[in-house]
Amino acid sequence: MNDMPPPPRPDPDKIARQRHFAIGLFRLSGALIVMFGFLALMQRFSWVQGDKAKAFGAIMVVTGLVQFIIVPRLLLALFRTRPPE
Repeated sequence: MNDMPPPPRPDPDKIARQRHFAIGLFRLSGALIVMFGFLALMQRFSWVQGDKAKAFGAIMVVTGLVQFIIVPRLLLALFRTRPPE
């Protein structure tokens, strides 16, 4: 009744490269957010100064560190589980 051929199996090397790229991209963006947060802490932007700059910078640094350290580990744990077939 179903005359459709089964879908082709994905290439494991291609999937591994895509996952490695995604993890690297999250780490890079986390590092950039941390650097942006430190610039805000040093009050290098004219649009945020004083105590607001310190609060904003601290939030950005913490967010960047979470994205740099924790998110890649969560992605690794997610990628280790096999999807249902």
